[in-house]
Amino acid sequence: MSIEIESEDVIRLILQFLKENKFDKAFTTLEEETTITLNTMDSKEAFVQDVTQGHWDTVLKQVAKLKIPPRKLLDLYEQVVIELVEMKEISAARTLLRQTEPMQILKNHHPERYLHLEHVLSRTVFDSKDAYPHGTTKEKRRHIIAQALTSQVAVVPPERLKTLLHQCMKWQQNQGLLSCDNEFDVFGDSKSAQPPQQDEFVSEHYATIKYPSKGTYAECIAFSPNGQCLVTGSVDGFIELWNHSNGTLRKDLKYQAEDQLMAMDESVISLCFSRDSELLASGSTDGKIAIWKIQSGYCQRRFSPAHSQGVTCVAFSKDASQLLSGSYDQTLKIHSTRSGKSLKKFIGHSKFVNSALYSSDGMRVLSGSSDGTVKIWDIDTEACIHTLPYESTESPSVAVQSLTLSPKTAGQLLVCTKSNTLSLVQEKGAFIRAFSHNIETGSEFVASAFSPLGELAYGLSEKGVLYCFNVATGVLVGSRPITDTEVIGLAGHPFTNSIACNDDSGNVYLIKA
Repeated sequence: MSIEIESEDVIRLILQFLKENKFDKAFTTLEEETTITLNTMDSKEAFVQDVTQGHWDTVLKQVAKLKIPPRKLLDLYEQVVIELVEMKEISAARTLLRQTEPMQILKNHHPERYLHLEHVLSRTVFDSKDAYPHGTTKEKRRHIIAQALTSQVAVVPPERLKTLLHQCMKWQQNQGLLSCDNEFDVFGDSKSAQPPQQDEFVSEHYATIKYPSKGTYAECIAFSPNGQCLVTGSVDGFIELWNHSNGTLRKDLKYQAEDQLMAMDESVISLCFSRDSELLASGSTDGKIAIWKIQSGYCQRRFSPAHSQGVTCVAFSKDASQLLSGSYDQTLKIHSTRSGKSLKKFIGHSKFVNSALYSSDGMRVLSGSSDGTVKIWDIDTEACIHTLPYESTESPSVAVQSLTLSPKTAGQLLVCTKSNTLSLVQEKGAFIRAFSHNIETGSEFVASAFSPLGELAYGLSEKGVLYCFNVATGVLVGSRPITDTEVIGLAGHPFTNSIACNDDSGNVYLIKA
């Protein structure tokens, strides 16, 4: 749900803060510069008491500060004139009647009432029955005036600005947009969350996102780089953003609150955020790509089609000016996100391209394929400059399922193959280390991810078991079953020790340390 706050109300909050903290000069200057007044009172009860007791000096001073429209003050000024006459303050009554704006409005719009006041003023002896006709009394009129005036102003609780800021922070923590563990910097960048002090093996299943319809499930998942949300792309084409801290849909995004979800014509099988988390690219089984603005849900650009078959992977360049994609059609392409044109095409894989990304320096493209190879491409020439083959004892080649850049060491890459082994390699091809659970058959890895600091590597087996390895030593740190259903993918949160895993039964499991 989206809430709009008037800029005038923001200024009034600041005015209240300045008044409460006795910054009188700043308060006056802000009122004069903006022509906006606080228009509040400290206590309605005290104001009503002043009116009902006829403390007109106090009332008129307070009314002047409140800047109530003159047309709303006719009854007040009329009553004050009458009571001044009663107290034989004829000169003051005459000045108030003939030289104030409310009384001029009364004269122009209600001449009979104005003439009545002139009549009261001209009498040598005050007659209450003449002054208050139609059975009214001084006390009754005071009470009516007090109620009418208090309806024109508000009583704002003290420290309203600080209270609203505190409530905003609590709400963002509840939505998973702010960490509950870290000290909050009001002037810091809320998008720049900090990683944990150390990486820990995730073992606690704390929430599950469950798709309600039978046969509907998330084909792909990804965390935003700023860590504020988890995105899912479903088999029925919908793209949804979730609060990863509790597994609820992000209803603070207006389009999701109104059930106007981002959507593609066919199954969404790939997702990727831009570096600043403002844009989201999605690829579908019909070869199309869309780029979305996260805050509005608006589709900024479509590539229709980008490939002749399904788009299995997408990746933004560092400045989001280009988008890399891989496909079932065995090719990779680079597209301009501004013009929508195809800029580069890489041909050389003999089977599906399952994963593609830019190298850490942005000079090369890395791709993994079902043909059992990882290829390194030169962006300028579109030529393959290196090929890493992957094989097993059972097969001359094993499908490369995913590639993940290390968040710890630039130039290192985690390669997940459909085998019992993950591999850590250099971007230029040199092998560093293998991670294996040593189960020969039936537990091949289908997805992998790094921990926030890059000290742990996770592998998800097709039997639904999550394995965790120490990156520095290759030692198995721990394992835990997640589900006995068919698992599809794995995503690691960039700043917290938590991961997400999706299966084909309509579940997205959220697990933390």
